[in-house]
Amino acid sequence: MKAILTLAASAVLGMSATAMAADFAPAVVYDTAGKFDKSFNEAVFRNGAEKFAADKGIRVREFEPQNEEQREQGLRRLASRGQSPIVAVGFNFSSSVEKVASEFPDVQFVIIDSVVDLPNVQSIVFAEHEGSFLVGAMAAMASESDKVGFVGGMDIPLIRKFACGFEQGAKYVNADAEVFQNMTGSTPAAFNDPARGSELAKSQIAKGADVLFAAAGGTGIGVYQAAKDEGKLAIGVDSNQNFLQPGTMLTSMVKRVGVAAYGSWEEAQAGEWKGGLKVLDLAAGGVDYALDSFNESLVSADMKSKVDAIKADIIAGKIKVHDYMSDNTCNY
Repeated sequence: MKAILTLAASAVLGMSATAMAADFAPAVVYDTAGKFDKSFNEAVFRNGAEKFAADKGIRVREFEPQNEEQREQGLRRLASRGQSPIVAVGFNFSSSVEKVASEFPDVQFVIIDSVVDLPNVQSIVFAEHEGSFLVGAMAAMASESDKVGFVGGMDIPLIRKFACGFEQGAKYVNADAEVFQNMTGSTPAAFNDPARGSELAKSQIAKGADVLFAAAGGTGIGVYQAAKDEGKLAIGVDSNQNFLQPGTMLTSMVKRVGVAAYGSWEEAQAGEWKGGLKVLDLAAGGVDYALDSFNESLVSADMKSKVDAIKADIIAGKIKVHDYMSDNTCNY
């Protein structure tokens, strides 16, 4: 009789676990650049959705909108099917998440790089200015001309935040450093224009820049190619892009968006998910610089020692990095 009761209890527990697994249905909606953009979206795919499925054995349902209108459609479709949490990749989803999350108050939503003030929305933002400060410092250390460049994607405060941090880092190392800045455009298409990225990079190189940092999504691919063609150095962004042009990529400013998405799904699976604001800074490991086999020959032991010391000082509060988005200025 005891054995029968034990088996019955085990069966109930098994069914409960199965029910919980069935109820947990994570999803992600990428931005229009797609999950293979070699940058922001791909970081969410590789280090978020793909890794979560491999680790947990749970499929993350994905949607790739082909145009701006499909962002809202994708969110609503997933929510109506009971998917939750649904991760929306990028600030372009702000209005769509606000609208759809209001319609589905029992569904959990996550938005990266923006803030939506609803109880069923988790807003995840990053300290891009701190990570950009690090790679700006590295750019100034590596530069032989004392001139470095920044190519941004869409001209918005978020991308200006990267630029401002980069300039601060460069001038922290070399007060006389000259920092060229160009933005690619004023619409989301600015994040997927490698040809324009190449043009802007070449114009900065013509002015003497010998290290170029791109915070421009797929547009950065053109920047890196131009740097390679001209024998200069480049710095990647969001995901570790060092592998794209070995010998050219000095480093990448990694922004762990995939880890953020993974963490949110994991919290929900454990019943610990909460709405509200999350800020992932240098201290939290949300941003950093990348060092691996593809760029280790370009980063000397002295450079690594110096940038690690700067990193420690930022975390300790000894170096204050100005956040452009706090007042939309880059005065420091």
